[in-house]
Amino acid sequence: MATMGRKLLNNLKSKEFREYLMSTHFWGPVANWGIPIAALGDLKKDPKIISGTMTGALCLYSMVFMRFAWKVQPRNLLLFACHITNTTAQALQGARFIEYHHMGGKERMEKAQAQPAA
Repeated sequence: MATMGRKLLNNLKSKEFREYLMSTHFWGPVANWGIPIAALGDLKKDPKIISGTMTGALCLYSMVFMRFAWKVQPRNLLLFACHITNTTAQALQGARFIEYHHMGGKERMEKAQAQPAA
C-alpha cells in the first residue's frame, strides 16, 4: 500500500503530469463539463421547457466529440467521460421531451394540476 502511495505521489510530481495539467488536453474537457452538469441539473425542471431541437443537436455534438476523444492520440479519456455523460443526460432529456409532447404527458400533467383545484 505504501509503495502504491509513493508511486502515485511520484507520478503527480512528474514533469509529464505537470505538462498535462497545462495542456488543452486537460483544460478543454474541464471547461466542457459545464454542458453535462447543466443538463443533469435540468432533469428536475418542467419538461415543457425542453427544446427537442437543442436536445437532439447536443446529443449529436457529444457523440461526434466522444468519437474524437477516443480516436485522438493520446486518447483523451477526460473528454470522453464528459461527452458520454452529456450524451446520457441529453438522451434522458429527449425521452422526457417525447413523453411530454408525444405520449400524453402534457395531458396527464394538466389533468393532475386540475384535480386539486376542483
